[in-house]
Amino acid sequence: MKYFALLLLLLFPSILMGQSNRNAAEAFLQSFADAFNAHDLDKIMAHMTDDCIFEASAGPDVNGEKFTGQAEVRKAFEDVFTMYPDARWNNPIHFISGDRGFSEWTFTGTRKDGTKVEVTGCDLFTLEDGKIAVKNSYRKNRR
Repeated sequence: MKYFALLLLLLFPSILMGQSNRNAAEAFLQSFADAFNAHDLDKIMAHMTDDCIFEASAGPDVNGEKFTGQAEVRKAFEDVFTMYPDARWNNPIHFISGDRGFSEWTFTGTRKDGTKVEVTGCDLFTLEDGKIAVKNSYRKNRR
């Protein structure tokens, strides 16, 4: 019993540190989601590396249309806000494991022609040095 207590005392700070790091990482992804819902391109891009990649859920490429670098990725996100002026990613749930992250959400938006869109989707992230290097999006389209 004495050894178990000693082991627990030795491991407890590591357990707390791991939980603290996970909470901070999940807060980072929530901050990213909040920036999207605010349509704040500067805050969105501040979460991403200089050589970031965005793989959209649709497009001509195998993994959807691919955008590389701050300028291309920013323009892709700006186009989403232009297409859906009221775009929102609702009820996000975030998970982190090592250098990978995951966010699940329900997107809602109205196109300029009045067509309403609601889809469930997720983003898979690759994280580098505390920022998003790759944002790979998936969604389930609804009719």
